[in-house]
Amino acid sequence: SPLSFFTADLAEAVGAQIPRSVDVAWAMRYGTPSIPDVLAQLAADGALRRLLVLPLYPQYSATTTASVADAVHTELGRWRWPPEVRVVGDYWQEPAWLDAIAERIRAHWREHGRGERLMFSFHGIPRRCLLAGDPYFCHCQGSARRIVERLGLSDGEWQVTFQSRVGCEEWLRPYTDETLKELAAGGVRRVDIVCPGFAVDCLETLEEIAMQNRDAFITAGGDELAYVPALNADTSHAKALSAVIARHAQGWPGFSARDRHIPGDGGTERNDSGQATTPANDPAQRASDVRAAYDAFLSNHPEWRT
Repeated sequence: SPLSFFTADLAEAVGAQIPRSVDVAWAMRYGTPSIPDVLAQLAADGALRRLLVLPLYPQYSATTTASVADAVHTELGRWRWPPEVRVVGDYWQEPAWLDAIAERIRAHWREHGRGERLMFSFHGIPRRCLLAGDPYFCHCQGSARRIVERLGLSDGEWQVTFQSRVGCEEWLRPYTDETLKELAAGGVRRVDIVCPGFAVDCLETLEEIAMQNRDAFITAGGDELAYVPALNADTSHAKALSAVIARHAQGWPGFSARDRHIPGDGGTERNDSGQATTPANDPAQRASDVRAAYDAFLSNHPEWRT
């Protein structure tokens, strides 16, 4: 799956941007590797005491971001000693991310020329979610406006649409496929389309947009639909996400650039003074320490012995 290997590449790129004492792992909400499996592996590899969850959805929605948080907490709810958890809600206002998207579009224009219209196509959700208070629609509009400001486009040169609807109920409008046909019928010959809601390319971008919607646009009378690739593992993307991680992990030892990892030190995180900042990254040692502390407590309180 393109989603899997692009995500794996992105996780590796992000890992190169943050302190070595921090492990970066990736999981799929639906698919493999699953969230429970990855959490179990992290626990098996060492002491998992702090967990920052970064759902790769720049814009928040209960259908996506919250679903990831639910899956993580459901799994950790089965653990005897779960870690501290923080979840990134969204990052669509992150300046470095907005700059990276804008530069991706500019680079595409420099190489392939510029179309008559720039379309921002976001994954759709049912309209009832918006009516229930989901901020996703507003986050998508806000993302597009901030990117357009960086590109210096006027109102008639761009628009926002929503793709990938399923079922019979109404989803967020306007729909990408219908809008492309309307543009072609109205005389627009070339459209550039970018999908800022997707961190990496997948079937929804590479097949649905770059192939199916391209063919539909041309059949309706257009000449060319040019897809602007996702950021994927681009360095600018990895740096933007590392900035998000640093901000949300403030106060946690090991996430600071001045924290370091000493090879062969049992996974112990230490600061520049050589002081340990977290427990040894060894489950067996951790369990032994807990038993030793309990035995010491009992030795001082014999009345608690049975």
